[in-house]
Amino acid sequence: MTPDVPVLYRDYLPADLRPLLSERGIQKTILVQAAQTIAETDFLLQLAETDDSIAGVVGWLDMESPEFPTQFERYRENSKFIGLRPMLQDLPDDDWIVRPRVLDALRLVADADFPFEFLTYSRHLPFVLKVLESFPSLRAVLDHISKPEIRIGKLEPWRTWIAQVAQHQNLFCKLSGMITEADHQRWSPDNLRPYVDHVVQCFGTDRLMFGSDWPVCLLAGSYGQTVAALKELLPSNLAEADDQKIFGGNAEHFYKLGAEVNKL
Repeated sequence: MTPDVPVLYRDYLPADLRPLLSERGIQKTILVQAAQTIAETDFLLQLAETDDSIAGVVGWLDMESPEFPTQFERYRENSKFIGLRPMLQDLPDDDWIVRPRVLDALRLVADADFPFEFLTYSRHLPFVLKVLESFPSLRAVLDHISKPEIRIGKLEPWRTWIAQVAQHQNLFCKLSGMITEADHQRWSPDNLRPYVDHVVQCFGTDRLMFGSDWPVCLLAGSYGQTVAALKELLPSNLAEADDQKIFGGNAEHFYKLGAEVNKL
């Protein structure tokens, strides 16, 4: 983060989020890493130990390191470490996820039935598909609906690739990060509608979960605007049980959070 983006060039801590959660009746939230360092993972885990509103942390570990197997086992001993995410969107090689050493790490993750997150753009989806074909048991989620080009209203090839990866039943999808892929100043729910409609059709209500992408969402809108837009875009005939799945239940299941967590 740099001074060029002043809204993000500051610390955001649980105390900043707490009133937003209270306003929306949200009891628990999950912290997801935003830097490719173990120091960040450790910092988020420290926050989780001291704040009851944090259900868990999706952290970063170096999947290419020869020390990954040992590190992965050590971090899994922490009950707040509930997921793993490399930042594919920031890596210079689009096919990084299918490198041999990364695949070896993914095999360990899949064998442990440990939640894994794909942070991608549309161009990464062919490689995501290769991973899913290699490890069909991998418990994975696609973040930010894989960041289609909402700003220019482009649907293909994102739409085709989403339909293909969604055929893998252990893959979930986060309804998140969409307003930041739209025009930050002039977006409306209608700009997001074709993308939300498509992922709802492809994944169904059992494999979708809301994500705020806060505080990054502040580039384009508030936490409340993010929630309100998704509420408006989900099918009007959505059953209350399905709404509860998308806004908490599916995340509880995916991250193995336990019965005590009933809304995120």
